[in-house]
Amino acid sequence: MSKRPSISFAKYAVVDSGTAILLVPAEGKAAAEAESVVGQALLSRIIDVSDFKGKLATSLSTLAPNGTELERLVLVGSGDPAKLKGDDWLKIGGAAFSKIGKSKNVSVVLALPGTEISAENAADFALGILLRSYTFDKYKTKKGKDESEKEDKFVASVTIQVADPHAAKKAFANAEAVADGVILARNLVNEPANVLGPVEFAERVEDLKKLDVKVEILTEKDMKKLGMGSLLGVAQGSTRPARIAIMEWHGGKSKDKPIAFVGKGVTFDSGGLSIKPAGGMEEMKGDMGGAAAVTGLMHALASRKAKVNVVGVIGIVENMINGDAQRPGDIVTSMSGQTIEVLNTDAEGRLVLADALYYCNDRFQPKFMVNLATLTGAIMVALGVYQAGLFSNDDALAAQLFDAGQATGERLWRMPLGTEYDKLIDTKNADMKNIGGRHGGAIIAAQFLKRFVGETPWAHLDIAGTAIGAPTNEYSQSWASGYGVRLLDRLVRDNFEG
Repeated sequence: MSKRPSISFAKYAVVDSGTAILLVPAEGKAAAEAESVVGQALLSRIIDVSDFKGKLATSLSTLAPNGTELERLVLVGSGDPAKLKGDDWLKIGGAAFSKIGKSKNVSVVLALPGTEISAENAADFALGILLRSYTFDKYKTKKGKDESEKEDKFVASVTIQVADPHAAKKAFANAEAVADGVILARNLVNEPANVLGPVEFAERVEDLKKLDVKVEILTEKDMKKLGMGSLLGVAQGSTRPARIAIMEWHGGKSKDKPIAFVGKGVTFDSGGLSIKPAGGMEEMKGDMGGAAAVTGLMHALASRKAKVNVVGVIGIVENMINGDAQRPGDIVTSMSGQTIEVLNTDAEGRLVLADALYYCNDRFQPKFMVNLATLTGAIMVALGVYQAGLFSNDDALAAQLFDAGQATGERLWRMPLGTEYDKLIDTKNADMKNIGGRHGGAIIAAQFLKRFVGETPWAHLDIAGTAIGAPTNEYSQSWASGYGVRLLDRLVRDNFEG
């Protein structure tokens, strides 16, 4: 996988070598700090001749500007500085990194005319660089020894010039922790299913112990004792045993109740006997995007020493087909004691989450629970691939999540819940069935989950369209986006840290 660039911060100074990156606002002049690099006349000429408009995250690269010792000059558009919001600074940072090529020495003059660029803006710019630099190529063989050696030696050094380097460095320490969490989530989702099964996923979770996260792994034997028939029913068709991973970060006061995040971790989903179509089934290696996001979040919170008590619980299974596989029409008993008629074995994620949510709520009695899952194709029909579905039994929690989504660019749209939908999963043969009718599939799945959370404030995020195969952007060129890590880190930071 790619080596991340080295990032440092410094005061504004003359850039006389390597690659210089300058910001240009929409239809405007660059800041004096930027103009000093190549001179106002030459910079204006470059902008005019190229007809560069400075639109948000657009870029222009020129080689060796005449009269300078620079190797390359890169202009990056900031759009209207007064309108920058959400993930715009990440986009600008990602766009900048995309143009540095094989430059080893890069200087960014982070300045805009008449605009104060905060330490947080600078940190977000740097975060955009880190996330854009990510690639997943660990299984690509090298063409030869010489080329391999060259790749190993290439690490870009990026110096970001700002008004207050100390404040920017401090803000970047938190942003870098978040970057590590996003990259961990991306790596987990990008791994092929033959490499990352439930046991292997649980082993990677145990690496969080290095960050003082308390980790506990439940085996199938443990889950049978707890009566997790819903989760184990999904796993019974696979030769690879299921696991539940519990992560605890104790950064708050000992008397404070924890907040909790629960993730669906289906490492491969064949659909079971209700088998999926062959076309695109390979993407079902990513059906553990919710569990990956929870793992990445716990990594981020522990890395930046978040002052809050947090629990992460992920149910990890493989949904496969053999002679022991669950059949449509089977009835299972969940840990809650509620019985479920399984009418479709491809509606398996909710069966996994049913036991994981109930276990988390029963054991930890958290302030609230948020679960993440690549749960339904129906949410993509409703919202496309640019926003995730938000379902909640608590208006305050829903509002906090929505705001965090707006702030990070990992946007959410609240969907309805209601008794009319809940009735659609009633069945004469058990307490409930795992599917409803043809319409409102994402809502019906949420109603199913709601039956396992009691009165605890809870939100369900259906991230099927945003976690895997989502459109690339300036700071994510990966099939796995790592969606949810930045969103939930912001939720915690803005609302729950002491």
